[in-house]
Amino acid sequence: MDLDLVSNILYAMVRCGTPLLLVALGELVCEKTGVLNLGQEGMMLFGAVIGFIVAFASGSLWFGVLLACLAGMLLASLFALVALGCQANQVATGLALTIFGIGLSAFVGAAWVGKPLAGFEPVAIPLLSDIPLLGHMLFNQDVLVYLSFALFALIAWVLLKSRLGLIIQAVGENPDAASAMGLPVMRVRTLAVLFGGAMAGMAGAYLSLAYTPMWAENMSAGRGWIALALVVFASWRVMRVLLGAYLFGLASILHLVAQGIGLSVPSNLLAMLPYVATIVVLVILSRDAIKTRLYAPVSLGQPWRAGH
Repeated sequence: MDLDLVSNILYAMVRCGTPLLLVALGELVCEKTGVLNLGQEGMMLFGAVIGFIVAFASGSLWFGVLLACLAGMLLASLFALVALGCQANQVATGLALTIFGIGLSAFVGAAWVGKPLAGFEPVAIPLLSDIPLLGHMLFNQDVLVYLSFALFALIAWVLLKSRLGLIIQAVGENPDAASAMGLPVMRVRTLAVLFGGAMAGMAGAYLSLAYTPMWAENMSAGRGWIALALVVFASWRVMRVLLGAYLFGLASILHLVAQGIGLSVPSNLLAMLPYVATIVVLVILSRDAIKTRLYAPVSLGQPWRAGH
């Protein structure tokens, strides 16, 4: 396997892992506050269709990204209203949001299926893109990939080094104690849910405006569910989310790698690997429930109301 092929594999790995990284980072922040939102798939698809329609109609890709984030936040606000405001079961609410988002995106985008769009193009960073192997992988990507790098660094700093990160952790670990200390638990959780919706919408915009610049029904192909498993796989640690996103991204392109090096393995079998890997990871993690609970936010998925 020559150096150019390896470089191209790593380049494609980053591109495939970017939407997983974006949505998983948003879900990580959400779960750190104790809220479990299973609606990532629906918010991604709704963000993808709104971003594509807006970009196609306005001619501005960045306007499409902005509206995609707002579309994700809109669905996230529905989740916050029902799950946080009305104290509904978070798992059931998230599943309903996914079903709603999938159906709504198909309805809204019915007239836009298959229309061509000039999406984000790779932007090479001078000198850095010439570094052997890593240059093409990291410094010859489109601007949304660079934005994902910046968002990862920002979120990692917030969660690990800032006072806001301590507030998020306190709300997720013990909302009663956090409220007694004067922290606005419901406000923190609501803002985290909205942030997760914005990140899911941006991940959808990446799919329809950069990865494959077009709209097609269910184009997220289960990435929202994979991202949910990725957060558990990473044990709610932000550094591991980055590693896991790119590992799942690599699994997504193995069928193309096999074709490139001439392996006779059926491509459809290899295309199943990301979903098989998700199931395997969840099975392995479920065997050590004590360790999983050790890292999970204590109040994850539990409704909370001041004074109760």
